[in-house]
Amino acid sequence: MTKSKRAPDFEKSLAELEALVERLEGGELPLEESLKAFERGVALTRECQVALQAAQARVDILLKRDGQEVVEPLEAEDDGDQDGEALD
Repeated sequence: MTKSKRAPDFEKSLAELEALVERLEGGELPLEESLKAFERGVALTRECQVALQAAQARVDILLKRDGQEVVEPLEAEDDGDQDGEALD
């Protein structure tokens, strides 16, 4: 069985990881099955990390123009439409 070097499907891995966590949190699995589920969970966590790192790398590439970073900080939009009064 050969594994692709491409980033895994993040959503699929995350959904499987969430299902495993639910099963483990239920506390009804036998020890051996719990260990196998935990091992799979660790592998899925690593797959998710790889996918997120690949996405971050793509974002970094997209945010560069002519070799210059064009990242600007996000600012919270305060439109002042809340009766102009501050909350206490």
